[in-house]
Amino acid sequence: MNRSNQAKIGRSISGETVPQPPGADFLQLRPQDAPAGGLADWLAERFRAAISDGRLPIGSRLPATRVLAVELQVSRGVVTEAYQRLTEDGHVAGRGRAGTVVVAAPISTSRTDSDSTPGATPADSSTASATSRGRTRPTDGVVPEPGLEVFDAMRALPARIDLTPGVPDLAAFPRAAWLKAERAVLTDLSASAFGYGNPAGTRELRLAVANWIARNRGIKADPADLIIVAGVSQALSLVSQVLQNDGIHEIAVEDPGSLGSRLHLQAWGMRTPPLPVDSDGLRVDALRESGARAVVVTPAHQFPTGVVLEGERRRELMQWATEGGVILEDDYDAEHRYDRPPVPALRAMLTDRVIYAGSLSKILAPALRIGWMLPPAQYREALVGAKRLADLGNATLPQLVIAHLMESGELERQLRFVRRRHRQRRDAMIDAISNHIPGATVHGAAAGLHLTITFDDQQLDDRRLASATLDLGVKTEPLSWHYQEPRSPGLVLGYAARTPTEIAEAIATIAEVLR
Repeated sequence: MNRSNQAKIGRSISGETVPQPPGADFLQLRPQDAPAGGLADWLAERFRAAISDGRLPIGSRLPATRVLAVELQVSRGVVTEAYQRLTEDGHVAGRGRAGTVVVAAPISTSRTDSDSTPGATPADSSTASATSRGRTRPTDGVVPEPGLEVFDAMRALPARIDLTPGVPDLAAFPRAAWLKAERAVLTDLSASAFGYGNPAGTRELRLAVANWIARNRGIKADPADLIIVAGVSQALSLVSQVLQNDGIHEIAVEDPGSLGSRLHLQAWGMRTPPLPVDSDGLRVDALRESGARAVVVTPAHQFPTGVVLEGERRRELMQWATEGGVILEDDYDAEHRYDRPPVPALRAMLTDRVIYAGSLSKILAPALRIGWMLPPAQYREALVGAKRLADLGNATLPQLVIAHLMESGELERQLRFVRRRHRQRRDAMIDAISNHIPGATVHGAAAGLHLTITFDDQQLDDRRLASATLDLGVKTEPLSWHYQEPRSPGLVLGYAARTPTEIAEAIATIAEVLR
């Protein structure tokens, strides 16, 4: 029997082969439903309807033109023409090897805010702000006040070059050192260690963290006072719960300040009055005027401006705390500094009114979900109780591996290594901005993993700019996301996870959109 012969397409009835009617499982497309002479129009309209009603959400990939043409038994040119119309409308965009991707939903007069697509992103415009040809278009649908889901949606969107801030050089993760530490830990680990552990964290990691922050941040801590948490985001959640039980229902935040932090606090019912940030950091006079009893600050490297809390402001803030205020110190990016001396932590100078929080997300990888909190004694028991109810404590094995990396000196070697790489990439971004966007003002260059650029043109909509840039394959964050009160438009650009070549290409793309 010759098995190389291909069977005819169709189904057999009484021994006869009957051709299958054309059609695709994708959206149940049936070309026989199209009006005569209007196949491309009909196909484009079917896609628009599916995008509008949510069957094709933002980020969905359309079938390859060749594949869909075969299934519909039409010429490839018909499918290509339909896709081109969707591209010109701004509903889809070519993403190279990622294919043709939905980037925006069409306007629907019957649509209300409650009907809008979940997980909306800067690309969720009623018409896209730029086509793959670089033409700008209106973007009334760009999300003005994104919710927590926007970060998941943004991460899911494909991009040729991702400049999302807050991401370290993930390719530099010390895999060999991690495996070596893991083997060392498992070799000596007792069977009992695989059971439920202390919700405050393993003794080994709390000791290692105490030594780490003493060496690197000048903070003297008893390991018994530390709490291991799933990153600073969980610290914010736990603090929100405990402070509300203490009668505190609002935590003032920096403005501009981290959108993610603000949304976490609000999710737990906290009000977040904004406090202006200038070139010296948080305005403590505004904090006093607000009447808030608690505040979140990033004094070592303010997000997103990159400013350092100036000495006099630090003294004013600590004086405010001694009068009854509570400071939650997010030691953001403190280890990543290039052109300035280290900045002391507030907790090193004031122990009984500062809840100190840090993590490994920017040193190793966010995927580890390992951070720590050093609260004043009055809050520790309640915070441990909240942690216990949240998840019974972080996974034990990763804690022990990280403790080994810290105590062996491997983590400090890794930090020195990535600092050099991050500095090169920061320099590449500064050079590219100088060459391609000379009118932009650069902020926060002395430390961190990102730069913020602002523009003098107050009429510029940075959400539209971010959306248009994404349409051309470069992912950024609009600065306005991180404001509660209107300020200068801008972009927040992460550089740590990209090569100098990619960074130069991304900045050139942003400049193209601006033109």
